[in-house]
Amino acid sequence: MQKKLSEEKQGEILHCGISEFAAHGIEGTTMQSIASRAGISVGVLYKYHADKNAFFAACLHQSLQELEDFLRSMMSAADKPLNYARTMIRALLHYSREHGDTIRLYHRVTQSDDPALVREIECFTSRLYIDYITRMQSQGAMRQDMEPGLLAFFFDNLLMMMQFSRSCPYYQERLRLYAGADALENDDLLTQQLLKFMESAFTFSQADVPHRKEG
Repeated sequence: MQKKLSEEKQGEILHCGISEFAAHGIEGTTMQSIASRAGISVGVLYKYHADKNAFFAACLHQSLQELEDFLRSMMSAADKPLNYARTMIRALLHYSREHGDTIRLYHRVTQSDDPALVREIECFTSRLYIDYITRMQSQGAMRQDMEPGLLAFFFDNLLMMMQFSRSCPYYQERLRLYAGADALENDDLLTQQLLKFMESAFTFSQADVPHRKEG
């Protein structure tokens, strides 16, 4: 009779799966390659997961839960918009470096056309940001002339692309192309420049920004 795996070992197996799926996608990953990476037999893997799709779902759930826990910890210290954005940018840069496989797995599943999967992945962060922006607008701490959902959408897109640029080879090279080789590892530069971009996006309504008259 096989000894039951500890929760720690089961978690280790899930992280091995996250790494395999992040590197090879669901089609290019086998239960054998996962078992080999985790140092267990395929039989043990099937004891806990019915098939590769079920195991992939478990890996995705694990990565989402870890990211949600991280974002909750950031929100618990939520400050005024620019201070909050600074904290979030720095934390996500660090997270992307330490958990690159999670971000690469996220990048792979963004290619899905399954609405249910999209909702499962994006529902938490969308609600988190929309609620925060709505609260800041009600306090007069953020521009009033934008719909909260779209402002949250644009904010999340910036953070998402920043994480991809730290973790995914295509986007890493893209960042080098735009900003030079040193930008990739320069957290201070990325944080400062993104905050400058966000400052006007968050705080100035269109009526507050002077424009030259054409002609």
